[in-house]
Amino acid sequence: MTFILNQVNSIANSMLKELRDKNLQQDRARFRSNVEKLGSILAYEISKKLLYKREEVQTPLGKSVIQVLSDQPVLIPVLRAGLPFFQGFQYFFDKADSGFIGAYRKENGEDITINLEYLAAPDLTGKDLIMIDPMLATGKSFVKSIETLIKHGKPQHVHIASLVAAPEGIAYLKEKLTLPYSVYTCALDEKLNAQSYIVPGLGDAGDLCYGEKR
Repeated sequence: MTFILNQVNSIANSMLKELRDKNLQQDRARFRSNVEKLGSILAYEISKKLLYKREEVQTPLGKSVIQVLSDQPVLIPVLRAGLPFFQGFQYFFDKADSGFIGAYRKENGEDITINLEYLAAPDLTGKDLIMIDPMLATGKSFVKSIETLIKHGKPQHVHIASLVAAPEGIAYLKEKLTLPYSVYTCALDEKLNAQSYIVPGLGDAGDLCYGEKR
């Protein structure tokens, strides 16, 4: 299943427009704020697919029965661009356990490999795992991260969240992932370019949030 937020008109499209605008991107605080807001919106959409149970609550005037989460998901952002995106998810899943992954791509000519240098994660056995990374480009970082994470237990479902995605990345996930998974993205863009960057995309989300790296 692939959920694409901008296929339906909503206020979220205004946030996505600002993220893409190369002139507005100079305002880092505004960029990070929009990333957080879109993270919250995707968290809400993902919450609709989680498991719920009935609970009774006593109000001042009587009793009410409501459906609440059976279990909190586990949130795992990919550093560093995933941090403000992750913050948006925490607004909704404020009791969730979290882990962190440090992954980056290394270019060797036309070949791209993923280096994974840091991982901290709770037990994932039987959990809903939400993987949080603003860019779903080749899909390789998501796949390598998930393959490494399942050493900490096999989740029941993986929810992959991104700001923008490329068709090639979606296809790579379908080819490589064997766990049940869903993709949630704010936009499915046109393609990857020769350097495997998303077109039209929005640029390097980490650099736009925190400044250029060396």
